[in-house]
Amino acid sequence: MSTLRSLILSLGVSSAALLTVLALHGTAVAAQPPVGLGTATPFAVLAGTTVTNTGPSVVSGDLGVSPGSAVTGFPPGEVTNGTIHAADAVALQAKDDLVTAYDDAAARGPVVDVTSQDLGGRTLVAGVYNAANAMSLTGTVTLDAQGDPNAVFVFQAGSTLITASSSTVALIGGARACNVYWQVGSSATIGTTSRFVGSVLALSSISLQTGATIEGRVLARNGQVSLDTNTVSSPACLAPTPTPTTSPTATPTASPTATPTVSPTVSPTSSPTATPTSTATATATSGSGGSGGSGGSDGSGGSGSGAGGPAGPDAPGGDTPVPTGHPATGRLPGPFGDAAWLGLGLLCLGGAGAAVLRGARRPGATVSASR
Repeated sequence: MSTLRSLILSLGVSSAALLTVLALHGTAVAAQPPVGLGTATPFAVLAGTTVTNTGPSVVSGDLGVSPGSAVTGFPPGEVTNGTIHAADAVALQAKDDLVTAYDDAAARGPVVDVTSQDLGGRTLVAGVYNAANAMSLTGTVTLDAQGDPNAVFVFQAGSTLITASSSTVALIGGARACNVYWQVGSSATIGTTSRFVGSVLALSSISLQTGATIEGRVLARNGQVSLDTNTVSSPACLAPTPTPTTSPTATPTASPTATPTVSPTVSPTSSPTATPTSTATATATSGSGGSGGSGGSDGSGGSGSGAGGPAGPDAPGGDTPVPTGHPATGRLPGPFGDAAWLGLGLLCLGGAGAAVLRGARRPGATVSASR
């Protein structure tokens, strides 16, 4: 575009022509602030003398008239999301603010000159477009905000604004109806079934033909507003919601959990308990012996019991250990058995008896009474 601008300037083309070329080539020429409507903002329809309606028109927003007071055709017309203000203080203040807004829009510049050019078939970027006399639209004009939701479009018509039937104002690139303004030097006529966008600020009157729809406002300073089965919706220009920048959420790094090392439990080693060895206690068994008897008067020996010696090792309960080299009975070893000892005893007794008998036969011996 810098090359194109240099070429145009070198040819002595006027600044207005340059702006026209730039705008029609899709280059924004000057950023414009919105036109301030003040208390007229909530109005979808506002007239100076009267508001008339034919058919089931729907007005979304306030409807007012001032200084006139005539409002006809409601019903069958309907006002939604708003109130009818006929010659009241609200309408009077809105009318004053409309005058201020009209003058603001008429003074905007620099402008792109579209005098004697139909707007149909063009794509226009944000800026101010001026026609020294009538402004016309046949077909579709496209308004491109180029991604800027705050882009403002201002159209200035020196006399009338007329759209052909089924004409369209299309919005692309984030353009919004609340930022489109049509300042008209006399009267505006929106053709049948047209789809129009923006706020029309006319010095005289505004006529909406059958079936035309307006996403915007129809505001007539001095004359009337006439409706015929139309839909008029006051646009809400909310501040654009910024797209939030999502900060990446840091994924926490899980610290590994240390697995506790289980110390092996030492099983106590049982020390073997020494089984005490019983030491045999020798229990002395007292044996009873015979006591010695007294000798008889006749010289016979008496039998008696004396205290016996210790019980033999084979006696019940005897614990006395047997001496080494002796038999288990404790008797002295010898070549004789029990029968031999018995015989020996009898022989001794027999010898003793014989001795006694010999003594009895000696002279002087006393014979025992027993004999």
